[in-house]
Amino acid sequence: MRRALALARRGWGQTAPNPMVGAVLVKDGVVVGEGFHAKFGAPHAEAMALAVAGDLARGATAYLTLEPCAHEGKTPPCADALIAAGVSRVVVAVADPNPVAQGGAKRLLAAGIAVEFGFEAEEALELNAPFFFAAANPPRPWITLKLAVSVDGAIASASREPRWLTGEAARHYVHRLRAVHDAVAVGVGTALADDPNLNVRHGRRPRVAPLRVVFDRTARLPADSQLARTARRSPTLVVAEQPEAGPVTALEQRGVVVLTTSGLADALRALVERGVRSMFVEGGAQLAQSLLAAGVVDRLIIFQAPVLLGPGALAAFVEAPSVDRFRVVERREFGDDLMAVYALNELPSVAAPT
Repeated sequence: MRRALALARRGWGQTAPNPMVGAVLVKDGVVVGEGFHAKFGAPHAEAMALAVAGDLARGATAYLTLEPCAHEGKTPPCADALIAAGVSRVVVAVADPNPVAQGGAKRLLAAGIAVEFGFEAEEALELNAPFFFAAANPPRPWITLKLAVSVDGAIASASREPRWLTGEAARHYVHRLRAVHDAVAVGVGTALADDPNLNVRHGRRPRVAPLRVVFDRTARLPADSQLARTARRSPTLVVAEQPEAGPVTALEQRGVVVLTTSGLADALRALVERGVRSMFVEGGAQLAQSLLAAGVVDRLIIFQAPVLLGPGALAAFVEAPSVDRFRVVERREFGDDLMAVYALNELPSVAAPT
């Protein structure tokens, strides 16, 4: 199953709105076929593994990171393919929460194939967290908040002069994180201070570029900012509450969409309605605090750099969350930088079919 999960990750940034899925076929202790869902619209992981295995699939055990689908979509039902191939046993990490696609396990059982659930379920859920979260039709996207902080817990020096806190390896990894989200967001303060691009410039490009979102109460984003100037190439959305007509017109002439909402909850609901199931937030402090206070941050990623910003530095949090009480999803080192991922909200468990 761990091999199947590793295969699933090869579809990073390419499969949405489908999940990343991996499959491994084993017969007499030997891997006879493996595959993964490489891209939205491409064959599913099960079909890829069965094609590799050929006749060796008969009597084999299939290890799948997600329950095989039972519906006819862009590809035929994977449950039917497994039955036709003659596999004798199917081991699944987690059930499919999608009411349209689920039912594969019951179809396998009806065909006399043994089915087991729950192996490496936590990792399988985490890999496709936005997919599982969206299945419950929530009024907001799955939200990951990323902050790069100094040893003394700050995100900018007293001078507020833009500077990189983390090294190149950590910064490149952030682009990988952007690639797997539907939207990348910042507050207007960060947009004004850093003039970011917020696109994916390192690693494999995602199948669909993430929507660039600026939370900007009065639409202060300059029309000559990088985000506005490139809006016709990379979709850009400004979320505002009290925008003034002049700045809105200037932004819209650049191709920026200005969305007027009545507050954070309304803004998040509007993003879901626009197809944003997951959002990667990169600061700044005010937006981070608003999201944390509202309890809508699902994963908090802290990159800590070995630098000291000193007196007058801008603190990452107005009121720092007590991360000790949250589950640590992952810890990793990028050179001298330390990354920790915390689960501020847990995913609901997905019950295996009965």
